[in-house]
Amino acid sequence: MKKGKLFSARNIAYFAVLLALVVVLQCCGGFFRIGTTSLSFVLVPIVLGGILLGPIAGGTLGFVFGFIVLMYGVAGADAFTATLLADSPVMTVLICLVKGIAAGVVPAFLYKLIARKNTFVAAIVASVSAPIMNTGLFIVGCLIISGTIAGFTANGSMNEIVYFLFIGCAGWNFLIEFAINLVLAPAIHRIVLVAEKSFEQKKSAKRPAPAGTEPVEGQTENHS
Repeated sequence: MKKGKLFSARNIAYFAVLLALVVVLQCCGGFFRIGTTSLSFVLVPIVLGGILLGPIAGGTLGFVFGFIVLMYGVAGADAFTATLLADSPVMTVLICLVKGIAAGVVPAFLYKLIARKNTFVAAIVASVSAPIMNTGLFIVGCLIISGTIAGFTANGSMNEIVYFLFIGCAGWNFLIEFAINLVLAPAIHRIVLVAEKSFEQKKSAKRPAPAGTEPVEGQTENHS
């Protein structure tokens, strides 16, 4: 994305579509299942937004994702988040929002950095960095409020807290998010290439013809 073009008609349209996908995928995530395991696709449009539109757009999409998670806790639809909110409201708000924002901002910067060498590798790294940031910051935040997490364990020891967070709470979710983003990374790469090619074609079409070019067919020259 070119500097100063964040609010162009093209980017606003892209952002609106990606925002709708984030809301739908997060709110309806429970419908995508293999047995009892939910499949989370919500990080895919967040990564796409960061790559196509830049870190501000990616961070905004991640913020919306985190806000929805937070609202599920406020409404009591997510029992774990609701418990965290009751015991540590400020830290829970920060955990939900910061991990979501990071899941959009970090992939955007990584893609921009690595794409100078290889866009395909950049798309893969950006894609898998989203679940790493999302889950990693969640675990770090929960360790900070380990006293609250202790209530979910038998004895409240640090070993039990770590085991609960890494295995019982974040383990499967992280592996599923990581696998989905890794598998869809080539598709993300393809979408980015198509979008950038379309943008460049439209940009070229708007450029004025260079001076001294041949007249358009059917156009007559004036002779004095």
